[in-house]
Amino acid sequence: MSETFDLLIRGGIVATPNGIAPADVGVIGGRISAIGSFANAKAQEIFEARGLHVLPGVIDSQVHFREPGNEHKEDLETGSLAAILGGVTGVFEMPNTAPPTTTRAAIDDKLARAKGRMHCDYAFYVGATPANVGALAELERLPGVCGVKAFLGSSTGSLLLNHPDDILAALKAGHRRMAVHSEDEDRLIARKSFAERGKPWTHPVWRDAEAARASTERVLGLAKQAGRRLHVLHVTTSDELPLLAAAKDFATAETTPQHLALSAPDCYERLGSYAQMNPPIRDESHRLALWKAVREGVIDVIGSDHAPHTRAEKDKIYPDTPSGMPGVQTLVTILLDHVNKGDMSLERFVDLTASGPQRIFGLAGKGRIACGYDADFTIVDMGLTRTIENKWIASRCGWTPFDGMKTKGWAVASVLAGKIVVRDFALTGKATGKPLRFVETLEPSSSSRP
Repeated sequence: MSETFDLLIRGGIVATPNGIAPADVGVIGGRISAIGSFANAKAQEIFEARGLHVLPGVIDSQVHFREPGNEHKEDLETGSLAAILGGVTGVFEMPNTAPPTTTRAAIDDKLARAKGRMHCDYAFYVGATPANVGALAELERLPGVCGVKAFLGSSTGSLLLNHPDDILAALKAGHRRMAVHSEDEDRLIARKSFAERGKPWTHPVWRDAEAARASTERVLGLAKQAGRRLHVLHVTTSDELPLLAAAKDFATAETTPQHLALSAPDCYERLGSYAQMNPPIRDESHRLALWKAVREGVIDVIGSDHAPHTRAEKDKIYPDTPSGMPGVQTLVTILLDHVNKGDMSLERFVDLTASGPQRIFGLAGKGRIACGYDADFTIVDMGLTRTIENKWIASRCGWTPFDGMKTKGWAVASVLAGKIVVRDFALTGKATGKPLRFVETLEPSSSSRP
C-alpha cells in the first residue's frame, strides 16, 4: 500500500533520535507522520533532499527583536525574517523592550503584534522587577510565554533585579525555569571608570570576569535555596564553568556563537564597538574554556543573543555606544562551520540548538524529528561554502560582525509546520509563525491523549 503525504522530504540524511542516517520523512497535517523509505509514496509536495542533511528546526532561545519601542533598529517582522532565512524556525524573544514586557497587557500586546507578521514560531519572556514579583507565578503560565527573565546586572533597557532579597523573591514566585543575565551590578557600578572613552577594548576590563563569576555564584546559591530551576544566559568566563558544572541538578547554561568564534583583543581591534556586547567577548583563554565546556556538556544550549543596533548608534564614541550585535541569521552557519572544522559533532549541534531548548524549557512538539512532532526542519548543505555579507542580513540594522567571513555549512531551506517557507535562501510566502507551546502551560484539551 502506498503512502500519501502532504509533504515528502525525500533522500536526505536525517537526524533522528535513532541517529543520523539516510531516510525519507513524510508529513501530514503539519506533523511528522512517518520516517523510513517511501519510494512509491505520493505527496502534494516533494522536496528532493539528496546530499542534504535534514535537521530538527533550530530554536534560538535568546533574541531581542526591539518591538515595541525601538523599531528603528528591528521589529518582530524583520527579526523573524532574519531568523527563518538563517534556518531558525523558532525564537524566544526578550522582555527589555519599551515598555518592558512585565505585565499581562504587555504580553498580550506582543502576541497581537506577532500574529500574522512573524515568519518563525515564537514565545516571549516576562521580565522580572521588584514591582511585579507577586504576579510572576501567574504571568509565567500565560500562553506564548517561555518563562521569566531577570537582569541581575544592567544592560540594554531599564530592567534590573539586583538586590538579593528581590532575586530570592522572584525565584520563589514561580515554578518554571528562570533565565538570568548574570553580572554583578554593584561591581559594574564600582568599575565604570575602567571603561575608557574611545577605547572599546576596555569593555571586558570594566565588565570583568569577576562581575560574572560573583553574580553566577550568588544566583546559583539563591536558586538552590528557593528550589528553583535556573538558566544562566550567555556564559562568557572560565570562572563560571566549575560553578555551573557543580549545579547541574537544577541549573543549565547557554553560550553564544559570538563568544565561541571571537576573542579579545582581536575582535575589538577589527570591529571596535561593533564587537561590544554584555557580557563582553573576552580573551582567548575564556573562548577555549567555553569550547571545552561545550564538549563536556556543561553548556546546554547555544543562543544568538541577537541584539541589533543601528550603525549610527554603534558609530558613537565608546562607552556612549550601545551593547549588542545581530546574530540570529548567522547562528546556524557559524556553528555548522565549527562542525565542519571538527570543533563539535553534528549530533552536538542538534542537541545545542533543538533538543536542548526543548528539554530545558519543556517545548511541546519541537526539538526532534520523530513521529507526532511538529514538522519543523532546518535543511542544510554541509558542503556548501559561502561568504557572510552585510547585504544578506535581513535584520533592520543591516550589518553583522561576521561580514566577510567564509563559512562551510549553510541552511538552504526552512520548513515550518510542514510548509517550505524558505528555499535556496529566499522566502516562499507570507508569515506563518505561531506561538510556541510548552508542556507546563498546555491547555487541558491540547495535552489530552486517547
